[in-house]
Amino acid sequence: MPDREAIRLSVVVPVKNEAGNIAPLVAEIVAACASLSPFEILYVDDGSTDATPAALADLQSRHPGLRVLRHRESCGQSAAVRTGVLAARGALVATLDGDGQNDPAFIPALAAALLAAGPGAGLAQGQRVGRKDGRLKMIQSRIANGVRGRILRDATRDTGCGLKVFRRAVYLRLPYFDALHRFMPALVAREGFSVVHADVVDRPRFTGRSNYGLFDRLWVGILDLAGVWWLIRRRRRVPQVVTNEPAATAETE
Repeated sequence: MPDREAIRLSVVVPVKNEAGNIAPLVAEIVAACASLSPFEILYVDDGSTDATPAALADLQSRHPGLRVLRHRESCGQSAAVRTGVLAARGALVATLDGDGQNDPAFIPALAAALLAAGPGAGLAQGQRVGRKDGRLKMIQSRIANGVRGRILRDATRDTGCGLKVFRRAVYLRLPYFDALHRFMPALVAREGFSVVHADVVDRPRFTGRSNYGLFDRLWVGILDLAGVWWLIRRRRRVPQVVTNEPAATAETE
């Protein structure tokens, strides 16, 4: 297994009860990220009660770059993403949902866009086109994104898209809370880093139905939004530290 310095990219996939979607998505990730080798795939099983653990164990025997972490009980998508990022060994981290709606074929383009933007860029955010969600969910998402954009001014059309590539070191500077992954563009900008955007084509789930959806509950979304607005308002200028320490001199005998 390559060490941390050798890994170029860590792909983090949070899942809950997605047994039927794991094998096809892992195969797609392996094919899509071949140009970014060496890379690793981290699946975080967020307390699944179906055959997800067995499916992951079976795949590990065939994919040495696949790592699996498991929450004893479900803690939510943001917690699963954070568990994966903390364990990641790559300086760059890509995330995508585990249901197959996010196409991993877009990961190399997002990574290239982030690197091309230079060290001052902290996040490449995918923005879905051709949404495949139901009408009600799309209306809720459009309203939530519109309100969020007006209040946070994060210049992002679709923060709910799970396809992201970011610098691990930047992520670890962000304040952690439930639904963090929904507000990453605003929080990355709060830390003084820029955000680049790229359109990604949405597609239907492979199988099953969504197991995460807290952000669609009105009051939860409002409370999260108020908290992020407060964090941004309380952010102060980051000091630029200059030292006057004398240069080291060679030891004399």
